[in-house]
Amino acid sequence: MRIGIVCYASVGGSGVLATELGHALASIGHEVHVFSSERPFRWRPDVPGLHFEKVEVPSYPLFHEPQYVLALTNRLVKVARERKLDILHAHYAVPHATATYLAHQVAVAELGAAAPRTVTTLHGTDITLTGSDPSFASVVAFSIEQSHGVTAVSESLKQDTIRTLGIKRDIRVIHNFLDCRLYRRTPDAGLRARLVRDADAVVMHVSNFRPVKRVDKVLEIFVRLRECVNARLVMVGNGPDRAELERSVENQGLSESVDFLGERHDLIALLSSADLFLLPSAQESFGMAAMEAMACRTPVVASRVGGIPEVIEDGVTGFLCEPDDVEGMGERAVQLLADTPLRERMGAAASIVVHTRFCEDAIVPEYESYYNEVLGG
Repeated sequence: MRIGIVCYASVGGSGVLATELGHALASIGHEVHVFSSERPFRWRPDVPGLHFEKVEVPSYPLFHEPQYVLALTNRLVKVARERKLDILHAHYAVPHATATYLAHQVAVAELGAAAPRTVTTLHGTDITLTGSDPSFASVVAFSIEQSHGVTAVSESLKQDTIRTLGIKRDIRVIHNFLDCRLYRRTPDAGLRARLVRDADAVVMHVSNFRPVKRVDKVLEIFVRLRECVNARLVMVGNGPDRAELERSVENQGLSESVDFLGERHDLIALLSSADLFLLPSAQESFGMAAMEAMACRTPVVASRVGGIPEVIEDGVTGFLCEPDDVEGMGERAVQLLADTPLRERMGAAASIVVHTRFCEDAIVPEYESYYNEVLGG
């Protein structure tokens, strides 16, 4: 198949999944074109059959705001026409589902039945936050309904979409995935030594530091567990809440115990060097970061929200607490850091779940099958 994938280039879950799906589809023989304003964070340039289509938005004094949707639509139509694309796959509904709908309409006028079909994958905040905003809701709901196929990354998100936007059409649940040949515990003694230094344990958090990730709660949990365990906190990522968190760390005299590493490409090595992963989010439609930690045998303490219970079994492959139970998360964190056999047993169980249920080899064929359904519909 000839497939166009539309995504954001950021380190967020939607961009990561879209890029990894593009890599996987190209590696098994499909022609894949990835559309974004810049090369995605996880982009690998050495995959045959994988092409980057940069969306450039011209700047005109007449317009106060960038006309991204029109520029994206135009680029989609151009490549669809030139490469005879079969599928336009929008990741994150806002505004990508709308752009692919418009591109399909233009392509129908030019190409008739040869116009590409459209698929939209819902990732979370495109429904629960931005998509449900009254400024966008009607257009987002319309664009989803008009897609020839719609998927969601968890059953929880599927139900949220139906409830929030009143979607009547079928939504297929296809979970996120990892390349399990890469995502496994890979010890790096040198990196571990640099992270742990004079402490006994490494606690880690990875995100885009947005309010929904509640990085302030990560610090609060860390402060609680440090009363019992000599640990260091490693924060990986960037985002709008980083500056305020750094000020809070400094004000509490914790600068020597907390490291901010920014965006990193050596995530597997970092996760493999951690003893514990914290994810106290207000909402997670799947929990990609948790799954990545689990694949590296690093146990997770997380909020019991959204799709996380579809990934983590409480007390077996990690610990789940109510979002406001910061004290409980701290207690679970101490329990894991103080009990090495428990930590190793839970990490091993978590890794088995990921490598059994969420590997590329299991999930990518679900997308291929769904594309074929859409093309035959």
